[in-house]
Amino acid sequence: MQPPKIETAIPKQRYQFGPYQAILLGEIESPDPVRYHFILALVRQGETKPGFFVTSERNPRARTREGSHRMRVISEQANEEFGSSDRYANADAFAAEALAVAGRVLGLQGISPARLM
Repeated sequence: MQPPKIETAIPKQRYQFGPYQAILLGEIESPDPVRYHFILALVRQGETKPGFFVTSERNPRARTREGSHRMRVISEQANEEFGSSDRYANADAFAAEALAVAGRVLGLQGISPARLM
C-alpha cells in the first residue's frame, strides 16, 4: 500500500514507543484525494522513513452520521479502516487512540508510549 503523500505538515507531538518513534502531524497539505486531519507516522529504530501510519481523515458528508473523522491504518501489508468518531478531530484524543491501535497491530502490548514533546 502507498503511504500518504505529504507536501507539508506541522509536527504536533512526538513519542517513543518501544522500537518506534511516533510523530503526530497536523496542518497537512497533501495531493492525495483524502483530506488528512492528523497523521501518526511511526519510524522504526534504525530506519529513516516511516513505514506505519495511522490517519485521521475527514469523513465524506454521506458518512458524517458515523463521526466527523475516520481512522485508517496504512502500512506495506495493510490499508484498513478502524471506525469513525468525532474524537478523531482532537489531537490528544486521536493520538491516544492511534497509539493504542498501533500498539495492537505492531505487537507492542505492555509497552507504554512516552511523550517526548
